Amino acid sequence: MKNNLLIISLCFFGFFATMEAQELVPISKLDVLLKVSEGNQTLKISDEDFKQARADYRQTNAIFLPNITASHTGISTTNPLMAFGSKLNQEILTQNDFNPALLNNPSHTQNFATKFEVQQPLLNLDGIYQRKAAKSKMDAMSLQSQRTKEYLALEVEKAYMQLQLAYKGVAVLEKALEAALSNKKLAENSFKQGYLQRADVLNVEVHVTEVQNQLQTAQSNVQNASNYLSFLMNDASYVVYQPSDSLTVSKIDLKEASIVSENRADIKAMASVSNAYDAMNKADKMAFLPRLNAFGSYELYDDQIFQGDANGYLFGAQLSWDLFQGSKRLGKTQKSKSEFEKSKLQYEHYVSQSNLELNKTKRALTDAENRLNLTNLALNQSKESLRIRTNRFKEGLEKTSDLLMAETQYAQKQLEYYQTVFEYNYTQAYLAFLTKE
Repeated sequence: MKNNLLIISLCFFGFFATMEAQELVPISKLDVLLKVSEGNQTLKISDEDFKQARADYRQTNAIFLPNITASHTGISTTNPLMAFGSKLNQEILTQNDFNPALLNNPSHTQNFATKFEVQQPLLNLDGIYQRKAAKSKMDAMSLQSQRTKEYLALEVEKAYMQLQLAYKGVAVLEKALEAALSNKKLAENSFKQGYLQRADVLNVEVHVTEVQNQLQTAQSNVQNASNYLSFLMNDASYVVYQPSDSLTVSKIDLKEASIVSENRADIKAMASVSNAYDAMNKADKMAFLPRLNAFGSYELYDDQIFQGDANGYLFGAQLSWDLFQGSKRLGKTQKSKSEFEKSKLQYEHYVSQSNLELNKTKRALTDAENRLNLTNLALNQSKESLRIRTNRFKEGLEKTSDLLMAETQYAQKQLEYYQTVFEYNYTQAYLAFLTKE
């Protein structure tokens, strides 16, 4: 009995020592989802991508809003033309300034000009389509950000179930080790009484060692699953988590769908991207048309800094037309047309691939449900077989090898069952993810 207690203590010493070094924190799936939504780095990156696209869209307001600038310029000159013009702008010309000697050789002249300029676009067709393209890109990034949130919710579901599965593995192997140690004690007693050979006892001891190794791996799986949850939540403490609920078969109300909905966020994002390329192609075509812009300025002049005794204004409109740019615009239009056609093909390919994945997942769910029923049946059968063989072994009617095989099989069937429960639950969650609108 003392030997058995020593083995158990040594087996769990490493695990519990690790638990002491790391805080054991109970956590629920809702807690994980909340922390992921607040701190996940992927979500933050997606949000920044959307902000960049929104900023690009806001830049296109320039096709409607005026461009206003202000400047203050000071010069000092003896250039005849500049000196005469400066005095003219300052409204200080006199009859004496028209003296040819002064005109040709003016004295030192200072001029300070304060100028306010306004440029107002009136007709800019290519800019309008560029704005539409930026709006489509912004919509695509918003939809992609939404899909990223949905994907991370699925990843949380998977990671949390992996943690539950890891704890189930530990529980199964702890019971398997307990049973193995109990049978080891029976084998040693039978050996002392001459009912078993030394080789049988050694086989039992080997089996105990194997279960201990499997248990150690299962305990490491708990830490690995906890670390992945910490990664998803952007938690650098990397504590060991304990799920607040156990792994059980769940039923999700799934939507019946033969094909993937075009209202799914990622598919709508692909459509928005294609619309953006379409708008850019139209913008390149509109670049062949003229542009109409209005402009105006108000100017203040003086020979003293930051003064303005003289003033004047100017306004007008300009119709400009780039007739030929060495086939540059033609090549640009052809490229944007090809990009638009490519985006349509990519959209169709993505939808087709999504439908393929949907059909594959629906079949996988049916297979998982069948495996769930079969593994449950096999688990019950192996449990009953172990019970019978254990009773017969206690009475000396069963071989040691058969008992060890029954113990191993029962532990394997338990692990297979919980693995199947995990696969069944995750497949349901993944199918809901694929059919989400």
